[in-house]
Order: sequence, then C-alpha cells, then structure tokens
Amino acid sequence: YEPLLVDLLRPVLAQCLAHGVRIVSNFGAANPQGAARRIHALAAELGLARPRIAVLQGDDLSSPEHRALLQGALGDAMPTEPIVSANAYIGAQAIADALRAGADIVVCGRVADPSLVLGPALAHYGWALDDWDRLARATMAGHLLECGAQVTGGYFADPGYKDVAGLAHLGYPIAQIDADGHCTITKPPGTGGCITERTVKEQLLYELHDPAAYLTPDVVADITTARVTTVGADSVRLEGVQGHARPATLKVNVCFESGWFAEGEISYAGPRAE
Repeated sequence: YEPLLVDLLRPVLAQCLAHGVRIVSNFGAANPQGAARRIHALAAELGLARPRIAVLQGDDLSSPEHRALLQGALGDAMPTEPIVSANAYIGAQAIADALRAGADIVVCGRVADPSLVLGPALAHYGWALDDWDRLARATMAGHLLECGAQVTGGYFADPGYKDVAGLAHLGYPIAQIDADGHCTITKPPGTGGCITERTVKEQLLYELHDPAAYLTPDVVADITTARVTTVGADSVRLEGVQGHARPATLKVNVCFESGWFAEGEISYAGPRAE
C-alpha cells in the first residue's frame, strides 16, 4: 500500500472521525487489505475508536482464473513472460455503496482517479447510474482534482511568462459540487498558488485524448460545450459538461517481467523551464 499512508492520515484522522468527514482514497495500491489493517492500527495508536473501513476489491486480475480473460482481450499481445500484476480501473459505484453503508474510510486499490470524487457525489446526491450529464460533470470535477496542486498553479507555472506566487506552499484544491454536478474549484485561504480560468483550462485538458469522449468506467465525458468562468478570487466555476453512456469494457494495466527495471521520467517544458 501507499508508503506515505500513515504520514497522510496521522495529522487528520482524529479530526475527520470526530467531525464525520469521510476519507476516500486509492492508497490501498496493491494491498488494500493491508492498508485497512494499518489504518486500524494507527487509530489504536492515537487512542481513537475503531473506524469503519470499507475495502474495495475486484480490480486485481492477476490470478490464474483471470488468465483466459486477459488472453481473450490481449490476443497476440498476451505476454509469455510471468505476469507481475494486472489491475482494472474500477469506477465510482462501489465507492458510493460503501459510503451509503456507513464507511468512515474507503480504501481502494486500482480505481479511476475521477471516480474518487464521483463516488462521494453519487452517495450524497443519489444520482441514477445512467444520469450521464451529472455523472460527467462530477467526473470532470474529479479530473480537475486528481493531480492535486497542479490546478492551483503547480505545473501551470512558467516563471517570467506565467508567474505563480507561493509555489513552495501551493494550496490543495477544493471542488464544491452542486446537485446538477457543476463544480466550483477553490482552495484554502492563505495558501500559495492561484486558481484562474487558465489554470483550470490547462488541467481540464490534461491527458484528454478526445475532448468529446473522455473514457472512464462511469461515463464518457464531453467537454466540447464546457464553460469556465471566474466567480471570485481563486474561485472558478465549470459548467456545461455533457455525458454519454459508459464504455462496455474497463481499462486494465498488465505488467510482466521482461528483464528490465522500470524508470519514470517527467519533463518540464517551456522557455524558462530551468
């Protein structure tokens, strides 16, 4: 599970439980059950009542009984080398069900990033699972939040061209989602960064292969009719997103041994990148 799990939860767990603030996260990673056990242990260390934790399962497709399913989907691309992991990106319905059942904390493994936000909205408003426009709007709220402080100016910053104040203390964004799924993006007062129409538009387009058909497990979102407007200082509203029926299949990551270590790299582009 997420190595920073305890560091993330220790400062906030007592207050969240005391005030009924539910926690939903994919910090279960490859071991959601282990994450849940560690959270129970942390609560005990802090002298708190044992929280009610829901663990979402169903994303792990690495067992032998799933091999035929993967073979049918991958065909000739099915690796002959040992499979290390195979995980489906699952959606928001199970998150909503867990919250409705009274979970204080929902621990997910592999789940689509926007579903972490759509799930609580589904549980709160009780939208139908085929209310495509509302699902798509809340999905795009989740899309704006999924990279944390990028929408508050993190990756937007390009010094001398797009200056952002307080980069060392960026505020994490907040999405205020209404009953129709429209959202207002803001951040805590006194924090660094900024939320503007430009930061929201850049993040809205992030990793969007088709603005008319952003595929998620819950809905196909269409932002071609979206409207982004300033409603206050560090407060931007997103409206007009449309939705279409969800895809018939789920996205799956399959990782296999091929004699290589993995290496990740991120590039920072722009005239003043250095």
